[in-house]
Amino acid sequence: MEDILRDAEERMKKTVENLKKEFATIRAGRATPTLLDKVMVNYYGTPTPVNQLSTISVPEARLLVIQPWDKSILPEIEKALLKSDLGITPTSDGTVIRLVLPQLTEERRNELVKMVRKKAEEFRVAVRNVRREANEKLKALEKNKGASEDEIKRLQEKLQKITDKFIESIDEALKNKEAEIMEG
Repeated sequence: MEDILRDAEERMKKTVENLKKEFATIRAGRATPTLLDKVMVNYYGTPTPVNQLSTISVPEARLLVIQPWDKSILPEIEKALLKSDLGITPTSDGTVIRLVLPQLTEERRNELVKMVRKKAEEFRVAVRNVRREANEKLKALEKNKGASEDEIKRLQEKLQKITDKFIESIDEALKNKEAEIMEG
């Protein structure tokens, strides 16, 4: 029975970690190498993350510099950046690619806030789905006389506390990301 709770807690934890990774790829005015995590480059026919083909540095608050280890892949990285949803045009000098992040407009900030709120809600739903599945397993145990009604109630209350803790983590991550977007 405790395994059901442990499994649910582990899955909820992974969900919150995934949300934080997702938030890290959303541009908030400041340059960060994680913005490029989802950019895939066609490397000899294989889609490869740009961060596995180059060194990415942040020399200034709104500048990313991508230095490919193999100079011949530079045009492919440029193509991948243009196709990405970053909305930033890369500039290249033949050895490195520079990405200058423009100041976010008020309208764009508001769009980003709406987007992160929607993402947060999707992840809250995912956490609640884990809770629902765990509750169903607990009810099945009770039905099959594997546990008493009181034990199941106690475990369900514990499960609710775990769920509340992870929903709170999501809300906290959302609050931080919103502040980052609005300040950027």
